[in-house]
Amino acid sequence: MRRLHEAKDLLHWEGQTNMKHSLYRLGMVLGLTAAFAIGCRKTVVDVGFTAADTVRYNGDWTFASHGNSAPDYATAFPQDALNAIEIVMTAEQWTSVKANIKSVMGIDFGIGGGGPPPGSGAVEPAYVDVTLRFRGKTWKNVGFRLKGNSTLRMAWQQGNYKLPFRLNFDEFEDKFPGVTNQHFHGFEEMSFSPGAKDPSLIREKATADIFRMAGIPAARTAFYRVSIDFGAGLKYCGVYTAVELPDDNMIKSQFGEESGNIYKPELNLTSFNAVLFDKKNNETAASYADAQQLVSVLNSPLRTSDRAQWKAQLQAIFDVDHFLKYLAVNNAIVNWDSYGLMAHNFYLYNHSTRRFVWIPWDHNEAMVGSPGITGTMGGGGGPPGSRALSLSMNEVTANWPLIRYIIDDPVWMQLYRDHMKAFRANVFTEAAMLAMFDKYHGLVAPHAVGAGGEQPGHTYLASPAAFTAELANLKSHVTARRALVATYVP
Repeated sequence: MRRLHEAKDLLHWEGQTNMKHSLYRLGMVLGLTAAFAIGCRKTVVDVGFTAADTVRYNGDWTFASHGNSAPDYATAFPQDALNAIEIVMTAEQWTSVKANIKSVMGIDFGIGGGGPPPGSGAVEPAYVDVTLRFRGKTWKNVGFRLKGNSTLRMAWQQGNYKLPFRLNFDEFEDKFPGVTNQHFHGFEEMSFSPGAKDPSLIREKATADIFRMAGIPAARTAFYRVSIDFGAGLKYCGVYTAVELPDDNMIKSQFGEESGNIYKPELNLTSFNAVLFDKKNNETAASYADAQQLVSVLNSPLRTSDRAQWKAQLQAIFDVDHFLKYLAVNNAIVNWDSYGLMAHNFYLYNHSTRRFVWIPWDHNEAMVGSPGITGTMGGGGGPPGSRALSLSMNEVTANWPLIRYIIDDPVWMQLYRDHMKAFRANVFTEAAMLAMFDKYHGLVAPHAVGAGGEQPGHTYLASPAAFTAELANLKSHVTARRALVATYVP
């Protein structure tokens, strides 16, 4: 009878989204043969076990913790606590990771120089299967791979073990059927940012929270204390920010649906290129017609020959008002590593009624720098934050058409200004921001500095004093930006 109840739960949670996996897991729960289970799912490379269910493969397995259950944000992404995980790989696996990255970058771990970072080309770093431990439970055969562009390159050259990485909990389900549809409290994938260029260690999380407070969907985040065994014993690798993937649970959670196409482009949208318009779901439907239409409408000659018709066509396929609100928030807080300067760090979701909606991504270098009300493209020398877009965006050229063409319209430009004024008044207040910063600083401080803090070779902090001082820098940044925004939109 217990197994029948488990079977009903499986069909309730999984039946509509992944019938093949549901039948496979159902066969396991009911104690049927491995042969039947294999016949009901995608081709298995290596059966590797003869147990009747996943529980026998991993005694810690429960549907809530390891299965494809409803996402448990309170456990995986707590807002008032810091989680701790341990990741274990063999020395051979670490050697294979190093060889894989060397094949792309051309250098060994800890050696400066080399070619482009792994994320700059079509080939992503390879996964290895590791063991993960959290709150007394074990997740077996979890996919682990390094990720990132400049952050990974910097860490690799330095030989810094605080590496950016991603986890995919069912990456190896074909090789190890015992982890079929394995999740982490309802999450299939998670990204871990090490805060390599952020001495405060809280920018990634605080910025994502600010976007959502302003009504801009953004990935949920949480702080994690991460320890990794690279084959020679467990080592503390520091404070990370865990980030949910938009194509995992975020879209359904924040939009109430997930059937539309999700893209992660890496281009400035002057033309369409399917290779750089990475499709994150609905892969079996090869059509990119909606994305092609967006780029075509954006760059249509109607923009100059019949502006009213061009605006109507663009609004029919793209949520312009939402994008203007995003721009207002992004420019007010300062976020240089984003569209307008860099052709990456955004997602597009094709909503059933709102059509394409802009989703910001990767915020570890936000809230740095002080661009003014007007600016010059590139901003000259200085740190990246000084090259961020000005509030008026007067310097943006047609190389960034989604900004330039939209703000050329006086009505839309006024909407942008209105959004920025409302953001300053209702969200970007000193009281709210400083309280948030204090809270997050308090969460990570015991794990960043002091006896339980980060150690040389596993940190990017120049010193404990640098970490402490950055909290004051963040607060001063808010004060200065609020003053500038008030001048621009009094």
